[in-house]
Amino acid sequence: MSNLTLVLGGARSGKSRFAETLARQHGGPRTYIATAEAFDEEMRQRIARHRAQRAGDGWVTIESILDPASVLPGEGLVLLDCVTVWLGNLMHHGRDITSEVASLCAALEACPAQVILVSNEVGLSIVPENAMARRFRDEQGLANQSLAAIADNVYFIAAGLPLKLKG
Repeated sequence: MSNLTLVLGGARSGKSRFAETLARQHGGPRTYIATAEAFDEEMRQRIARHRAQRAGDGWVTIESILDPASVLPGEGLVLLDCVTVWLGNLMHHGRDITSEVASLCAALEACPAQVILVSNEVGLSIVPENAMARRFRDEQGLANQSLAAIADNVYFIAAGLPLKLKG
């Protein structure tokens, strides 16, 4: 496995499962950086299910909703899931997405650990009907391009099947 791998796909495409399968091949310490913030009961339940799935599986979990770059460990393997939720958090909290993505890219390039990023590909659908949704789609596409540019490997997942785009 290379130093940085980006796993892209749509909702329920199997991207997280694929990323976790890649991560389990790593023999050293594994850190899971979770970016979800619970704004409602359904999301609290999702987060609880994800925590339970990782329990006892050798993961150290760090929850970082706004600054995953600051918690990247210096060794082992990191799985950051997911960039899309993180971007939504940045928008919700009024952060400068362009500078935050640039900071993450710089931190990833300097990170000695192997890193797997999970992100949604949101540009394959119709143009959203409102300005905020269009801005999110645009920011997500630009972030994915920035991350893919520095990644050693890029996979696109559809229907649970990986297509290697780079590496």
